[in-house]
Amino acid sequence: MTATNGIIHQPSPYSVSETIDRLVAVLQAKGITIFARIDQKVEAEKVGLSLRPTQLLLFGNPQAGTPLMIAEPAIALELPLKVLAWEAVDGDVWLSYNDPLYLQQRFSLSDELMKNIAVTAPLIHQALL
Repeated sequence: MTATNGIIHQPSPYSVSETIDRLVAVLQAKGITIFARIDQKVEAEKVGLSLRPTQLLLFGNPQAGTPLMIAEPAIALELPLKVLAWEAVDGDVWLSYNDPLYLQQRFSLSDELMKNIAVTAPLIHQALL
């Protein structure tokens, strides 16, 4: 796992599609809402462009996100939470997502509110087992 500019990059042993499928299953089992799943490779193909497998998942829980937006409305730019699964040129698959500590600093979130967004890493870990 590496972090760059507030983004955590974590390797996945699965394909892009299977990685997102596994994460969706974990999120749904926890009662977390899936707002959108965007297959960016498919969207690129629609306009005649080529893109390696790339999928973006938007998910969250209004009970957790709303207090964040009340405390700092601009955090709505980052909500719902997002995870990007993408295939690198070498064929490796990665999951990328905002580092919760970066978001805490960027939006001056209290430690109490930080708990509302710190769930991403454990959920991803569970999906990649």
